[in-house]
Amino acid sequence: MRSSAPSAAASKADIRRLSNAERSAYFARREAAKVLRCVLQGDARRRAVGSVKSLVYSPSVRNKRATFALVCQTLKHLPIIKQILEDADIVNSKWKRKEDLLFIVTYDVLFGQAKQSIGDAEKFLIHHKIKLQSALEQLLSRKKANGIDELTAIYQTGDAPKPRYVRVNTLKLDIGYAMLELDKLTKVQKDGLLPDLLILPAGTDLHDHPLVLNGSVFMQGKASCMVAAALRPEPGWAVLDACSAPGNKTVHLAALMRDEGEIIACELNEQRVNRLEDTIRLSGASNIHVVHGDFLNLTPSVHPYNKVQAILLDPSCSGSGTSAERLDHLLPSYTAGHAADGTEIARLNKLAAFQKKALTHALSY
Repeated sequence: MRSSAPSAAASKADIRRLSNAERSAYFARREAAKVLRCVLQGDARRRAVGSVKSLVYSPSVRNKRATFALVCQTLKHLPIIKQILEDADIVNSKWKRKEDLLFIVTYDVLFGQAKQSIGDAEKFLIHHKIKLQSALEQLLSRKKANGIDELTAIYQTGDAPKPRYVRVNTLKLDIGYAMLELDKLTKVQKDGLLPDLLILPAGTDLHDHPLVLNGSVFMQGKASCMVAAALRPEPGWAVLDACSAPGNKTVHLAALMRDEGEIIACELNEQRVNRLEDTIRLSGASNIHVVHGDFLNLTPSVHPYNKVQAILLDPSCSGSGTSAERLDHLLPSYTAGHAADGTEIARLNKLAAFQKKALTHALSY
């Protein structure tokens, strides 16, 4: 994912006239729109390229804090935004092709910071702001809501907050030093089971923290960290990570192996390969070889797979246990009756069949 260039409607001269804060907000909206497009497309296909967090933490996203906030707030208000745009009846075919940007800027115009008329989406929506506000007032009245928070609660379900977990990348940083640095920001404690895992209070904001940006720590859930720890790879081993992207478990293997031996990281999806390579670069690991291909098509008796001593097999799953960490409760598909519909049942059956094939193939090594 790469930062988008200014739109044709916003010239370099126009952008230079903005204040630093306005300029930052303008570009954050474009970055947020690209992330939102990936998230919504993945949700519609039930095959995510990455979570909201992993996409925002991509090195190509510059203003991570503002981008993350915009994506989350837009997703939180998305049913309301869609209803307002439909009721206002202002969206033509041109904007239907750019609806990710339209959603982001609509949120910012109605509930956020968008005030300048630089950028085609901003100009369009600010021009129709009275219609949008009127549609919002009518929606509040129809739903008998006393304000936007009450209206959001009608549309949105959520999960209870969980602690923020961060894994120290021991290829780059000592655990004790990481604790000292993070303790300057908030309360930090070590996990009782995994020595390289730290626990911070729920909601701790680390998007722009230097240790995250330089790959010294990874924001990674405890369940995710358990996988490599359970495999217990030894330095010098040859290890195969069968379904690698986005790569947090892969680079955890590298840290546990002290960057010795070899890790073969296999991933089928091209976009996810790019994300995997970004994660590897960020970690500083040098013993990982990426294979863009299907794990099921690898032949155990052929070099280099014939020297594999351990396989990390964490195939695609329903993800129901990690919905809060991935912010799934903000996605359009996350509704009370979603798990019972035919599309979801078919998806789960397909995942189960793949898991069985992957496990059978792994046991053939």
